[in-house]
Amino acid sequence: MNALDWISGIQKAVDYMEAHITEELKFDEIAKQAYSSSFHFQRVFRILCGYTLGDYIRMRRLSLAGSELAASNTRILDIAVKYGYDTQESFSRAFTRFHGVSPSQARNGASLKSFSRLSVKLSLDGGTIIDYRMETKDGFSMICKKTGLSSEKELSFTHISDFWRQCNEDGTIEALSQYIPEDSMFNHSIVGASFGNDAGDSNYPYAIGTPCHNVSVIEDAFSVEEIPSHTYAVFQCRGKMPDAFHRLYHQIYSEFFPGSDYRPCGGTDFEVYPSADVNNPAYTCEIWVAVEKK
Repeated sequence: MNALDWISGIQKAVDYMEAHITEELKFDEIAKQAYSSSFHFQRVFRILCGYTLGDYIRMRRLSLAGSELAASNTRILDIAVKYGYDTQESFSRAFTRFHGVSPSQARNGASLKSFSRLSVKLSLDGGTIIDYRMETKDGFSMICKKTGLSSEKELSFTHISDFWRQCNEDGTIEALSQYIPEDSMFNHSIVGASFGNDAGDSNYPYAIGTPCHNVSVIEDAFSVEEIPSHTYAVFQCRGKMPDAFHRLYHQIYSEFFPGSDYRPCGGTDFEVYPSADVNNPAYTCEIWVAVEKK
């Protein structure tokens, strides 16, 4: 989010969704409103709001559809099509799950649920201490295994944890560990990388890897990515994963950035994991967020 304050960017994305709520909404186009990649925007949106971007769109459409059913004589099928459903049956199933009543019952005066549109605001909910440090790093090479995710599809938040699990089980982590240099900026740890605007291919936004030097021969499953120079805000995360990770990320975006001189620049962010003991309540790792001055 390097062209606008990130809060304004999120609000612009929300306004875009609301203006086009009855049209086909593509995740990459929504993220562009916030000057962000689809992967990064969806991830931050979920952490801040507690539900996915796709859930927000679905709940807003079903809420609006309920209001329209109750206030008009428009055919149920026409309302279903208007809010993105191919058939009246699929609309009725989704409508009933959300409202607890069928479209026909809604038309006959049954109670409905309302899901209001988001409005991004600064609040006084902070007052907590967040430990951080600033690091400025030159560009470097990173050997890694990437995972694919279409920028036009909804991000599943089990995807990343499943990817780590797979890489632990198939020997990927052990193989990557052989490339860790003595002078690694991440203290001999394997890291998760969210490429953001640095991604050479936006369909591969996340990777597991390590900085490397002069790698001439690599395994077929790996690639070497060039990470440009960035300044990072580095935060220490303590506690069992992924709960501690999500709590800290929420603090970073809801408290640290609104009150600091920095904002995310959309570059490559890192999660630095010193070991696989992620279920330990005393586990410690780091989050590196690429930033720029406001």
